[in-house]
Amino acid sequence: MSSETASTQSSSLDAISSGGDSLIGMAMLGKTAAALALVIAIILLCTALLKRVGHAKRAGGELQLISSTAVGNRERVVIVQVEDTWLVLGVGNGRITKLHERPAPATPPADTTQAPSHFAKRFSQALADNLTKKPRRGPPPTSETDRTP
Repeated sequence: MSSETASTQSSSLDAISSGGDSLIGMAMLGKTAAALALVIAIILLCTALLKRVGHAKRAGGELQLISSTAVGNRERVVIVQVEDTWLVLGVGNGRITKLHERPAPATPPADTTQAPSHFAKRFSQALADNLTKKPRRGPPPTSETDRTP
């Protein structure tokens, strides 16, 4: 009877120790997951700080895009203001070429927005009218005589 009791005790100890191993494994997994979450949080925090600091003025002057126009599929001509100088640059195919340089005018360029044309006004009015109308039920009219004014 004592040999049976001893074998039962040893098997119960083996079960406890194997359960303890799985608990230790779960604890290691939890620690690893927590460390990974901490690293990701630090990366996100650093990214947010760099974005905020990135908008501050840099040493060496302010760079401002004045105008840009497309000349081809991948080519553009841009006017950039660096401190008190305007640079006309050609940009395309991975290259930037300085085309012209001149002092910046004392007053900024006037805004060239135009009033909407007569067609634009009529078109926007027609769109607004169509949106407010209720959709018709039934087939659309097939000829001019079927239409009602």
